[in-house]
Amino acid sequence: MKLSIVLSTHAAQFQAATFKGDLASNLAKIAGWGYDGVELAVRDPRLVDADELTRVASAHGLEIPAIGTGQAWGEEGLSFTDPDPGIRSAAIERTMTHVTLAARTGAVIIIGLLRGIVKPGVSQSRAMDWVVDALRQACSAAKEQGVRIALEPICRYETTLVNNVAEGLELLERIGVDNMGLLLDTFHMNIEEPVIEDSIRACGDRIFHFHVADSGRWYPGSGHLDFASILDALYSTGYRGYISGEWLPKPNADTSAERGIAYLRRLGL
Repeated sequence: MKLSIVLSTHAAQFQAATFKGDLASNLAKIAGWGYDGVELAVRDPRLVDADELTRVASAHGLEIPAIGTGQAWGEEGLSFTDPDPGIRSAAIERTMTHVTLAARTGAVIIIGLLRGIVKPGVSQSRAMDWVVDALRQACSAAKEQGVRIALEPICRYETTLVNNVAEGLELLERIGVDNMGLLLDTFHMNIEEPVIEDSIRACGDRIFHFHVADSGRWYPGSGHLDFASILDALYSTGYRGYISGEWLPKPNADTSAERGIAYLRRLGL
């Protein structure tokens, strides 16, 4: 199984982007620790020199398995569920700009908090309708370029829109396209899923990407999650994609990256 870790292409407020900015030096370090790829958190692809980015990543032997979109929410407040139709349209348009970069790198596009939250004056059902409509549009554009999109179930403390695997699978049924799947994250699953392994197996081949972080959102091996059991369940679904580290840079980014990959390699990854 291949391992990657999250790197934000720009400074960002989101704390669990383990590395931020300084692309050249961070890519060199990530490759040096033995990671196979780097998952990019990209607020706006128009601010990224795609030629240089892919050149440097390739020079270090790193693939780009996934591109996160959450900073468009965190830094700019864009979302699929804002009451302002202009903001909703801008969020959809921003997703479209990720499609070209993802097609170039072979990456999965991650939809996390870009889906938004239920704001005052908006019903849960209305917000979900907006999410479905936005994702259908994004998936249609992505399919034309052979790109897949993965929605991440996120815990109740951050949104009420798709918190767990069951709700994620229900959303996939509503959208009804084969290039839409789920990104599962062990940090969120530890909060929302009664038995993490059962929820993983329930997804089958709808898992498009997989995030690991331990119970405190630190690197694997720092908390109480049973990653040997969790990853056995993941393998049983036939998943052969990346295991990607999205954890807090604690005690610091470098130490967490080194300890995280050392622990995962001891599990046979």
